[in-house]
Amino acid sequence: MVMSHMVITNQQARQFLLAKHGLLNEHIFEGPQGVLDYISQAGCIQFDPIDVCGKNPELVLQSRVRNFEKKMLYDLLYEDRKLIDYFDKNLAIMHVSDWPYFRRYRDSYRTYGKSSAAVEKVGDQVKNNIREKGPLCSRDLGLDEKISWYWSDTKLSRAALEQLYFTGDLVIHHKKGTGKYYDLAERHIPENLLHADDPCPDTFEHNKWRVLRRISSVGLLWSRPSDAWLNIYDLKAPDRKEIFSRLIDEKKILPVEVEGLSDILYYNSGDLPLMESILQNPPLKERCEFLAPLDNMLWDRKLIQALFGFDYKWEIYTPQDQRKYGYYVLPVLYRDRLVGRVEAVNNRKEKTLSVKNIWLEPGVTMTGKLRTAMTSGFRRLAAFNGSTAIEGALP
Repeated sequence: MVMSHMVITNQQARQFLLAKHGLLNEHIFEGPQGVLDYISQAGCIQFDPIDVCGKNPELVLQSRVRNFEKKMLYDLLYEDRKLIDYFDKNLAIMHVSDWPYFRRYRDSYRTYGKSSAAVEKVGDQVKNNIREKGPLCSRDLGLDEKISWYWSDTKLSRAALEQLYFTGDLVIHHKKGTGKYYDLAERHIPENLLHADDPCPDTFEHNKWRVLRRISSVGLLWSRPSDAWLNIYDLKAPDRKEIFSRLIDEKKILPVEVEGLSDILYYNSGDLPLMESILQNPPLKERCEFLAPLDNMLWDRKLIQALFGFDYKWEIYTPQDQRKYGYYVLPVLYRDRLVGRVEAVNNRKEKTLSVKNIWLEPGVTMTGKLRTAMTSGFRRLAAFNGSTAIEGALP
């Protein structure tokens, strides 16, 4: 199919991507409503439980939402129930209103999931216990038999709770540290959503919905293999290409050519006014942010390499002697460039943020303006973590 498309510079592509994420110039997201607004446009933010200087979803929001506090996300999940934990881009956080769109996955877990006979046997017992006693964690069930489970051998109590969570019978009620307490989904998901039909009539339409969602989440994407498509089941290359073609025909996405890139990129057509504003070459402010390892903008690392010249690998699972940088390293955004990476550790007991290392990219100089902006970023990161002091390799 031949079509005309806009041609933009690499810098304009970077600025569009950053503006879409609320990472360019002034903050556009603020407070609890800002959290909801960002997740609305992103679809979801990826969850990871490791907490070195904040958990991944908290770091995603801290870099975008003015005055963000960890309690805001917790309350939206477990007090206000406007958000929910479930699987989208792997384990993720999304609006509870998206619950019907993932019914096919919950039904699949009921039919084809790796549920053992032992898990099936105790499912009703676990639900009855929760119905009578309220939210429970695995320690409360007393089902200590070890069984083979998805990731490793585990206690029957944990496997039973997780299976009921996968199938949508249970939701996470609250957390204490890394411990999860589960409750019946019917107590927390509105009735009009709980048993709602899947809005997508078939797998193709469902995958089309999810591809559009991921394009909106990252901001710019190409029609090629990408980690941005993770956990979209049955999305094969021919289907992906057909989905892109349909989305173009339906004018839901628009193509853009970036100078120096051989692949056409696509963005949500609703973002055309944003693209047009970037083409006016707005002045840049001295803003510095530290991005989460699984930040939505970084889901396609090859795209980030192509646009920013920044090669990022999360080395948390790399053996220590093979790491180039560190265990939990955050990319540093300054103005419209990724200028380096930092390793920062929050010491809760001493209420101190320890800056272990700062690595600047080749060709980047620690100017006075960059030092001032980065120092401001560390102060906000420390405050976000409840730390009152900063020590270590400060800029």
